[in-house]
Amino acid sequence: MQHKCTDPTGIAGCARSGNHPTGPHPRPGQPGEASIATVNPTAPTRLQDRLGRFRSRLGGTSRGPGGFLAWWGRALAAWLPPQVRQLLGMDRGRLLLQVEGDSLLLRLQRGDEIADLGTVPTLSELVGTDADANGRDLLAPVLGPRLSDLPRWLLLPAATSLRRRMPLPAAAAERLRDVVGFEIERQTPFTIDAVAFDARVVNRREADGPIDAELVAVPRTALAPQLAALGPLAPHLAGIDVAATDGTPLQVNLLDPALRRRTRDPWALWNFVLAAVAVLAIALALYQVLLNRRFAAEMLEAKVKEQTAPAQAAAAQYQELTALIEGQKFLQRKRSETPTAVEVIDELSRRLPDGTFLEKLAIEENRLTLIGLSNEAPALIGRLQDSPLWRNPALAGALQTDPTTHKDRFTLTAEVGPEPKEGARAGSGQ
Repeated sequence: MQHKCTDPTGIAGCARSGNHPTGPHPRPGQPGEASIATVNPTAPTRLQDRLGRFRSRLGGTSRGPGGFLAWWGRALAAWLPPQVRQLLGMDRGRLLLQVEGDSLLLRLQRGDEIADLGTVPTLSELVGTDADANGRDLLAPVLGPRLSDLPRWLLLPAATSLRRRMPLPAAAAERLRDVVGFEIERQTPFTIDAVAFDARVVNRREADGPIDAELVAVPRTALAPQLAALGPLAPHLAGIDVAATDGTPLQVNLLDPALRRRTRDPWALWNFVLAAVAVLAIALALYQVLLNRRFAAEMLEAKVKEQTAPAQAAAAQYQELTALIEGQKFLQRKRSETPTAVEVIDELSRRLPDGTFLEKLAIEENRLTLIGLSNEAPALIGRLQDSPLWRNPALAGALQTDPTTHKDRFTLTAEVGPEPKEGARAGSGQ
């Protein structure tokens, strides 16, 4: 069933008077009315709702890597001051056109700031005096090169629009305009072909996920005079926005996507070139740092190799000197512990009795050997006991009587030097 508005005051009058040829139009929330989840047979599941909520946070209605990069770029640009964003071309703003009778009000919007640029008082005369108005941009001489490249938006008065709020799942934010298109005949007294519409997200509920969306619709009967007043300026529009009650734009675009003019940023190529140069410069700087580090490492390795040979020679000399010192200490210790031959002979001369004659006296390492004749051979062991110069004296073999001298021939052995310490004895045993 189609509903047409015949009120001469436009959509606001129809909304107040309920002027519907076919009777009152049902409003949301009345008994028996189906919700949007039941109207749409492809209602999103809980998983789709969560994924849609995540995608809507990242890039609004953008899909794929482009949406993520756009969201990331906006997040990074938000940290920059407005002047820096404008200097870098990130927030060029837009030009708002407001039709006021036969004149045209020009306003510049950058972020939340809106500045009045001026008024073109005789728009019809400007169009009528130019024979080639359809092929030329009539505002370019007025705006200048800096402002003529900005996207141009027609700003409609608040009285020409009808706004309706509705709760939607979070997944609906991904295709918000398509979703609210199914609700136009339920939320407004018009058909979808009779209005220019768009939607925006008003509020996001972080707890349960649904969003509060607002449908903004303007009858084409009210939009046509505005576009006709622009004349040859209408094809240059990038969008159509609606003013709120306080005069600020609602940030919607009622213009059909196929009719939206894409304004090319004149600095886009230069920005790309500068970005490429910056990336190349950073890459070269990092490569230069890598080369410097590599060269420093090679120089350090060469110095280490150059000083390795003297260090190894010094270490070898140190080890040799240590071995010599340790050997000298060992010899001195052994010499101090081992008595000399003179001391051994002197000790023997004092301990052996007068009737004893030696045929041989030998000291080999730490072994003392005595061979001789004595008339007191059995008593020699007792006489040689307890000497500090030797230890463990003992007879080697049996005594033999010499037939000539009638004395006993003996062979006596002993160990030269003091008794070894317990540590040395244990070490030698191991």
